[in-house]
Amino acid sequence: MLDETLLKTFSSLKWIARLGSGMEIIDTNYCNFNGIKYFNSPNGIANSVAEHTMGMMLSLLHQIPHSTQSIKKGKWAREKHRGVELSGKTIGIIGFGHTGKALAKKLSVFTKNILIYDKYCSNFQVEYIKESNIEDIQQHADIISFHVPLNEETKNYYNLEFCLKMRKEHILVNTSRGPIAPTHVIIEGLKNGKIKGACLDVFGRRRKYKSSFRK
Repeated sequence: MLDETLLKTFSSLKWIARLGSGMEIIDTNYCNFNGIKYFNSPNGIANSVAEHTMGMMLSLLHQIPHSTQSIKKGKWAREKHRGVELSGKTIGIIGFGHTGKALAKKLSVFTKNILIYDKYCSNFQVEYIKESNIEDIQQHADIISFHVPLNEETKNYYNLEFCLKMRKEHILVNTSRGPIAPTHVIIEGLKNGKIKGACLDVFGRRRKYKSSFRK
C-alpha cells in the first residue's frame, strides 16, 4: 500500500505507474495535493483475468479440482464428479469495463444469455449481450461475476441481502477485490445452499459472525 507515510519518504517523487486496474493501493488524495501524477493500465491484464475467470468457471462446473484430488487418492468416483455444462447458462456480469467486456466475448461462445449491468455505462451495442439491471440478474442468473473497482459504492456489494434476492442457487465469481463480496457472506451462502460454488482469486478479511440466513 502506497500510503501517505510511505510516499513521504520519496521527496522527489513525480509519478507512479501501476501494472493493474485498481488505484486503491495508492493514496491518490496525497498525490493530488502534492502534484504527483499516477497512472494505471486497466487494459493490460483484462484478457488474462477473463481467461482466468473462464478457467475457474469451467473447473468448478466440471468438478476438475475435486476429481483430481479423488484420483490422487486412488478413487474413481465418476458419477459423483460428473460435470455440468456452461453452455446455455445465464451469466450476469456486473461491471462492463475492460475485463467485463473481455469475459463477455469469451462467454459468447458458450451461451447467448449474457446479462450486463454497469451503473455508469449503457448502450453498449454489442450483439451477444443483453443490457440489464440488478433485479433481472438476481432473477435469472445461474452465475454472477463481479468486475468493478473497489470504492465506497462497491464495498460489500454482494452482501446478505443481495444473496437472498438471487432467485436461483448460483455460482459466485469475484476477481475484483475481496471486500466486494465479503468472505463471511460467501461462507454463509455456501453453508445454506444459496451459493452452489464460488470462484475467487481475491479474499476479504474473514471475521466471526452469527448466521442470520433464513431459507
